[in-house]
Amino acid sequence: MTDSISDSIFDLRGQVAIVTGTSRGLGQYLARAVAKAGADLVLTSRDRSALKPFEDEIKAMGRRAVSLSLDVRDHESIERMAADAEAAFGQIHILVNNAGCNIRKPALEVTWDDWNTVLDTNLRGSFFVAQAVGRGMVAKGYGRIINIGSVTSVAGYPGLAPYGASRGGIRQLTMSLAADWGKHGVTVNCLAPGWFKTEQNKVLYEDPGWVEYLVERIPANRPGQPHDLDGAVVFLASEASRYVTGQTLLVDGGISTGTTRATVAKSKT
Repeated sequence: MTDSISDSIFDLRGQVAIVTGTSRGLGQYLARAVAKAGADLVLTSRDRSALKPFEDEIKAMGRRAVSLSLDVRDHESIERMAADAEAAFGQIHILVNNAGCNIRKPALEVTWDDWNTVLDTNLRGSFFVAQAVGRGMVAKGYGRIINIGSVTSVAGYPGLAPYGASRGGIRQLTMSLAADWGKHGVTVNCLAPGWFKTEQNKVLYEDPGWVEYLVERIPANRPGQPHDLDGAVVFLASEASRYVTGQTLLVDGGISTGTTRATVAKSKT
């Protein structure tokens, strides 16, 4: 008789997770996933009132939830959110560093302000949120930080220069923080989705030709669906990943392999 893996190593009951950027999109799916695994939640958005329906949904699942205002481009807002979250729950066990933005333009059209908006939100904001929340994790000797990256953390795409730079930076930031905080019982990993339809990029999916081009490059033969991230975020938030840190987990249907079905077909002829 062999030992079986216990569901308890994926159980988040009794833990508190901050998920930033939960007014819409993938942030809400990530928050639902950790809530279904048992975690209570701190939800954040620049517009706190926009979180009320989602907060009610989480509470209807039997979880505790609070909504806090957070502007990741404002250091005082970050520090205030972290303090208010600890005041509400006492200890924060998990941070899903999800808040982000994108400005999609050809490189020759990117402005100084475009660059600053994307990098300040995605990279600088993620660092200072991790710092503010990580301070309490380090003091208590436990934490799970999940920075949200992208397939652009490891691959380049046209029209995404600032975004790709920010997500590549997230990958490097993840490794640095993992090295800093590992001795304090805090793991830091990067969850990197591939091509998922979101509010930011939904216009692309209105072009059948572009979708066909995209799917041709995904070995799984389809773009990602939000629930494809559920298992990955729970794994990285749980005891199941206790010896995993500084890593980038690509959930991309295989697009980062660089192959296409056309290439595969040619190689067989």
